[in-house]
Amino acid sequence: MRRTDRQMDRDSAWQAVDACSFGTVSMLLPEGEPYCVPLSIARIGETLYFHCAQEGLKLKALRKHPAVCVSCVGMAEPVHDKFTTRYTSAILTGTAREVTDEAEKIRALRAICEKYTPENMSRFDAAIAQSLSRTGIWRIDVTGITGKCKK
Repeated sequence: MRRTDRQMDRDSAWQAVDACSFGTVSMLLPEGEPYCVPLSIARIGETLYFHCAQEGLKLKALRKHPAVCVSCVGMAEPVHDKFTTRYTSAILTGTAREVTDEAEKIRALRAICEKYTPENMSRFDAAIAQSLSRTGIWRIDVTGITGKCKK
């Protein structure tokens, strides 16, 4: 990181991940072209999870090239009178893999739903019963994280 004066410690970087509205996951397509997609992510420990369909371009890419980079912006606020922005952000690297264990899929979906729709958790079990079999869940085993901020 060039601006070491803006580097955050590891715990603060994870806080930026937790605060982000979405994470942009970058990967290589099967042909080797770059591709990125914003995803609703949640974490359990140092593992990120996202839900998706069971087929598609993103999954073809991840099955061939599982190495990913994830960009998260926890907060961004323009400072208009100074032509700058206050922000917190994190960049993560890791390996993506499909989750097939049903208990892990449910834990991941619970974490995602608690982050994005906590007011609907009373309906979580019914939704799982109805759609778990057709919902894809992937995990990103994080191998590196850096955080940066300007306050």
